[in-house]
Amino acid sequence: MFDTLRWEGDAVALIDQRVLPLKEEYLICRSAEEVAQAIVDMVVRGAPAIGVAAALGIALGARQVDAGTPLAFRSAFEAICERMSKTRPTAVNLFWAVERMKKRYEALAPEGTAAVKRGLEEEALRMQREDVEINRRMGRHGAALVPDGARILTHCNAGALATAGYGTALGVVRAAVEAGKKVEVFADETRPFLQGARLTAWELAKDNIPVTLITDNMAGHLMSRGRIDLVVLGADRIAANGDVANKIGTYSVAVLAHENEIPFYAVAPTSTFDVSIPDGSHIPIEERGPEEVTHLRGQRIAPEGVKVLNPAFDVTPHRYVTAIVCEKGVARDPFKETLTRWAFEDEP
Repeated sequence: MFDTLRWEGDAVALIDQRVLPLKEEYLICRSAEEVAQAIVDMVVRGAPAIGVAAALGIALGARQVDAGTPLAFRSAFEAICERMSKTRPTAVNLFWAVERMKKRYEALAPEGTAAVKRGLEEEALRMQREDVEINRRMGRHGAALVPDGARILTHCNAGALATAGYGTALGVVRAAVEAGKKVEVFADETRPFLQGARLTAWELAKDNIPVTLITDNMAGHLMSRGRIDLVVLGADRIAANGDVANKIGTYSVAVLAHENEIPFYAVAPTSTFDVSIPDGSHIPIEERGPEEVTHLRGQRIAPEGVKVLNPAFDVTPHRYVTAIVCEKGVARDPFKETLTRWAFEDEP
């Protein structure tokens, strides 16, 4: 359908998610710094996509390093990794990807700079391919939880745009459709960046999957009227106990689902698991600029000088999470033992 991100040898091409759905255009990043800035600016977003983009950016940056000695090359490589690590704080996939690229560097360093450069490119492209396959496996696991005729609420965008392809939460939707089930999706608009309105609705419409756009404050009304059968969404970091960090507003959706006895499923790869932290209170929450709230496409919509809070994520306590779907299967509370085991397994 489209490439979320693409390796072009001397550049990384990213579909510019800031201008969707009005335009479908790619930003061509010709340096590691340009990839890093694209992550900061949300040209590319979504935890798995950020991780793959960072890996491709590191490979691109390493390829362009012209160092006279192995020590100078190492210094330049470490600086590139450090820059990528400072782009966005909440999505743990970013740090997972950087660490994986560092391990590949160390494994190949004795073979020389040329081998390292080739190996880093191969590793980044392997991560891109793996992400799509992982999403498809998650989709198959999650599709089993979706009844035929289901009306699904989702929040933010956890589709192909948030990954290297296919999607996490929307991967479950796509897999259910591929299995012959009829589904309808209700997409929260997801203020203030409007990922649901601009991105999720766009993806599903392109796939001819029935989608109805609603404002964020309509979800509880629809649940109370029996219009929603289950909630399926992604995650940016999942703590050892199953607490889920996801786009701001997710916690509210989870509480509403719990009150209305509606299943709430988080869908994310094991690279999103952070079993080094015991619970969600340890997850850093990114605070973004006030202009995302006070402006819409460059037009001011709030009074000049008003104070603004703009946390990009919130944390949903595990008691509100019916199950967590990953490429290894479906985990239910108590989550800790299963998530920890899966986090350290190499294969599903």
